[in-house]
Amino acid sequence: MKTIKAAVCHEFGQPLVIEDVLLADPAMGEIEVTLKAVAICHSDITFASGAWGGTLPAVYGHEAAGHVSALGDGVTGLALGDPVIVTLIRACGSCASCAGGKPTLCETPIDGGSHPLKTAQNTPLHQAMATGAFAEKVVVSHRQVVKVSDDIPMEAASLVACGVITGIGAVVNAAELRAGQDVVVIGAGGVGLNAIQGARIAGARRIIAIDMSEEKLEIAKEFGATDGILATEKKPWIRAMRAMGKGADAVIVTVGAIPAYDEAPRYLGRGGKVIMVGMPHSGAKSTYEPVILAAIGQGMIGSKMGDAVIQRDIPWMVDLYQQGRLKLDELISGRWTLDQINEAIEDTKSGSAKRNVILFDT
Repeated sequence: MKTIKAAVCHEFGQPLVIEDVLLADPAMGEIEVTLKAVAICHSDITFASGAWGGTLPAVYGHEAAGHVSALGDGVTGLALGDPVIVTLIRACGSCASCAGGKPTLCETPIDGGSHPLKTAQNTPLHQAMATGAFAEKVVVSHRQVVKVSDDIPMEAASLVACGVITGIGAVVNAAELRAGQDVVVIGAGGVGLNAIQGARIAGARRIIAIDMSEEKLEIAKEFGATDGILATEKKPWIRAMRAMGKGADAVIVTVGAIPAYDEAPRYLGRGGKVIMVGMPHSGAKSTYEPVILAAIGQGMIGSKMGDAVIQRDIPWMVDLYQQGRLKLDELISGRWTLDQINEAIEDTKSGSAKRNVILFDT
């Protein structure tokens, strides 16, 4: 095992602690990646707050990019030094979900407490979300990474690992939005902005952004929103329908706020569907009127990680970025070091940041 620096959560709701930890060598089918960048996702913050439970101590972080620095046995298609995007999607490739084209729903359990991390005292340290990327290096399954070209900045590449594939995938894969259709995106944060980009790329006619912040609504228009409506308005769905001339074909809920889920079906048109992306705290409940959905053919479906197939979707998205059709650099609000991670988390909590990125000198 080798010693690396990592930001460790020892107690829910408390600051992370930068300390030395032990990282195992890659086993069969695994690779080691020396990270150049890891973005801070709200899911990391929610986990570290204890809202979804979990095992402690733990290393969070799952939106990363870097270079392959070691290979386990049985790994093909990757070489030392390859630039890769590291995702949390650890798909076995052989269960019913994986074989059916749904790797985000892989049914093979992951034991993040047994491998590859240990504390400096050689006691258990949980690799959260199968990644543990708030650290200088990670050891992950080779199925979790996608090789990218050398000319994409690692800080931009890291964003693709979660926020970008989740937002764009929710529109393209889950909603199956077609050119000329209308979409409402509730929440104009990191995932919401990418849902808006996804709708623009898919050829949506009207893209309505809903948020609590006027500033975020203006930013949403830079990413492709045609209209911005404050969620604090009385019955904002009425204004949205007036802008579209009808109800939405799809409503993408990118925030974990229960009021957003309660109101989402109100934006729908006939045959439309709500795509549930944002994750409320465990135990939170939403209410809606099912008779309306049944009467006019509406639906509500969950979408995990944008239903992405990373080997298919990430190269496509990186190519869009290289063509100038997908904004990644503009998503970055701040750049921080690992020692500044708690300040970066607080800045992300403030709601003003799109994505904060931790950069490594290694």
